[in-house]
Amino acid sequence: MIDIKQELERIGSAYMESFNRQDAAGIAALYANGGMHINPAGPRTDIEQFYQAIFKAGFDHHESNLDEAWRLGNDTALAIGQYRILGTDQSGAVLSVGGIGLELMFAKTGYGKFRCKRLSRNRCAISTRSPPTKPPSSPCSE
Repeated sequence: MIDIKQELERIGSAYMESFNRQDAAGIAALYANGGMHINPAGPRTDIEQFYQAIFKAGFDHHESNLDEAWRLGNDTALAIGQYRILGTDQSGAVLSVGGIGLELMFAKTGYGKFRCKRLSRNRCAISTRSPPTKPPSSPCSE
């Protein structure tokens, strides 16, 4: 059986690489069909547009770590970890938002090798400095 934490770390690395390249389409491709991003502002399914807005706001760097991962069956997993996204706004001010991420993942192909796609991203955000103006689709709405 495949080590679930290792498999989810592989997916997390692909997410970070896409984020750091500002590749919204690459991030959206990691979500399951019908998948959603959930944050304090609520759920959303327009994943690619959501990340395009994040990049437009000035965020361009993502770092995270996976603390725990649990297999919930042959095709489902749950993961929890910490994250931080960084960047600069149009005035040059530093942007930094971080928190705890909870991920519910589903295997793309079901049984066998665990190939999961991100289904949801529930971020309980802690902001060290909020952007001066937040676009409606910012990662952390108050």
